[in-house]
Amino acid sequence: MKILVTGSGGLIGSQTVKFYAEKGAEIIGIDNNMRQYFFGESASTKWNVEALKKNHSQYTHFNVDIRNNEEIEDIFKKQGPFDLIVHTAAQPSHDWAAKEPFTDFTINANGTLVLLENFRKHSPKGVFIFTSTNKVYGDTPNALPLVELETRYEIQEGHKFSKGIDETMSIDNSKHSLFGASKVAADVLVQEYGKYFGLSTAAFRGGCLTGPDHSGAELHGFLAYLAKCVVEGKKYMVFGYKGKQVRDNIHSWDLVNAFDHFYNNPRKGEVYNIGGARHSNISMIEAIRELEKLTGKKLDWEYVEENRSGDHIWYISDVSKFKNHYPNWEFKYDMSMILREIIEALEKRK
Repeated sequence: MKILVTGSGGLIGSQTVKFYAEKGAEIIGIDNNMRQYFFGESASTKWNVEALKKNHSQYTHFNVDIRNNEEIEDIFKKQGPFDLIVHTAAQPSHDWAAKEPFTDFTINANGTLVLLENFRKHSPKGVFIFTSTNKVYGDTPNALPLVELETRYEIQEGHKFSKGIDETMSIDNSKHSLFGASKVAADVLVQEYGKYFGLSTAAFRGGCLTGPDHSGAELHGFLAYLAKCVVEGKKYMVFGYKGKQVRDNIHSWDLVNAFDHFYNNPRKGEVYNIGGARHSNISMIEAIRELEKLTGKKLDWEYVEENRSGDHIWYISDVSKFKNHYPNWEFKYDMSMILREIIEALEKRK
């Protein structure tokens, strides 16, 4: 089995490498550490790439920009054909995108097109999996009937999305952020290469993706960065919604395991909402309290009244569609396990 992983130094990319290395696959990784450019030295993925090269002999790394069609095509021609392409490389922050719209769009949209076209030309019998985002729905989730509770917001009982938000939510007429718009473009391209060209493709619209290998930064990686601030004594800023905003969190292993189920029985141009669902979700206040309890440390945090533009108040994924298509897939990690693992990893790196 031969696999291409973009963003291989990131959270989901590196988990994909490790997951398939255990299965004996030959893995080609692409990562040029743009995360350091986006978020600074502390968010660098270099440490993760070095660990992959050291620990997995079947891993080959390429320091290439996914927007460079010539270099990407060269990899497809010389290293392929690939049985599976897992595309995780991205500019991942809706705050950062407004600083450099061209950089954001060319990475997220044009870069995805470069990969899809080379997939079509050079590995059409393979499977293409894209890590999309719940931001394709923009701020539409904020129009849901929400109820304020002591530590979180919740959706009204009996609402059709009370189990979580499914794929029927509209992506139109909402504020997406420029990041959300560039990911919508990529998401639709992935669908189109499946439906128009008849290729095996899927866009997984993730909630909060998390795990111990996340290089968390203030503008991206909420849970990993929050844990980092608690462990290292850094100040943390909570933006709006009284700190009661809710996110579902899925461990990187559970997500990559979902990818593997799709790979083994692929479909054409599918979309799936994927996240921790009702199984694994938490509010900002709840996360702070839980991390303080687990570490025995108090977080130095400040509340800012104004929320981030387009930020979700409440988002929990309904993963029923994926479960219906792949009934043997199950969650391995719950919220408590995720938090403990992130803290242990941070303590080891200190």
